[in-house]
Amino acid sequence: MATNTFNTIHHNHSLRRRHPIDSHPTTTTTTNYSFFTKLTPTTTHSLTQSSSISATPTTNPSQTITTNPQNDDVSFDLLQQLLSAQNFRQADEETRRLLIALSGDAAVKRGYVFFSEVQFIKSDDLKAIDSLWRQHSDGKYGYSVQRRIWKKVNSDFTKFFIKVGWMKKLESCEVEQYNYRAFPGEFIWELDDGTPEGHLPLTNALRGTQLLTSIFNHPAFDEEDDEDIGQETESGVTVSKKPLMGNNSFKPNYTF
Repeated sequence: MATNTFNTIHHNHSLRRRHPIDSHPTTTTTTNYSFFTKLTPTTTHSLTQSSSISATPTTNPSQTITTNPQNDDVSFDLLQQLLSAQNFRQADEETRRLLIALSGDAAVKRGYVFFSEVQFIKSDDLKAIDSLWRQHSDGKYGYSVQRRIWKKVNSDFTKFFIKVGWMKKLESCEVEQYNYRAFPGEFIWELDDGTPEGHLPLTNALRGTQLLTSIFNHPAFDEEDDEDIGQETESGVTVSKKPLMGNNSFKPNYTF
């Protein structure tokens, strides 16, 4: 993977790791930074499927989120258990599986999601996933958390990737340069004071940022826009209400 200079990275760059939710098989693979192998989505899960859980999940009843996905074949129980146990690595994989399942039969059969299929995810389901991540991370993780960071940097994905820690600074360089983290070893799977806000869940942008844009612009987060009105971005520009999806939001016929 080539090293990228902060001042020269274009916004439509990519995280050089393959990720089954947003990438499909390709015959051109020139990097060793590969994400997980393709998952085979299933509709029922139990704790016995994840042997890496090291703690007995416990949830404060007063904080329990009622998660009844609109797709009757999908359950958020495993995600809640994994997050409650602070098993963020497995929770990230389960989140990816859920998004595939919630995006429709074509995504399930294919094993990954087109950015154009994100619209088929029900708002309540995406909110439930986001709420579980926020609840079990003291508000540090989740799509809505990532979205606020993304908007604060004026939707600049280079700055966003640096802010959430998906890129790291190269210490040995005389000039300020950043490179993409290698999956999975260089990502942070423990929640502590030094973990960047918005670091999880992961969403790869192997061939662009349309998938992330689709998630951040999903109607599930309409209320977030109302909260952001009047706030200043890093450049000092005051945020105003804008349409969620304009005609120029996506490139035509561009899939992951």
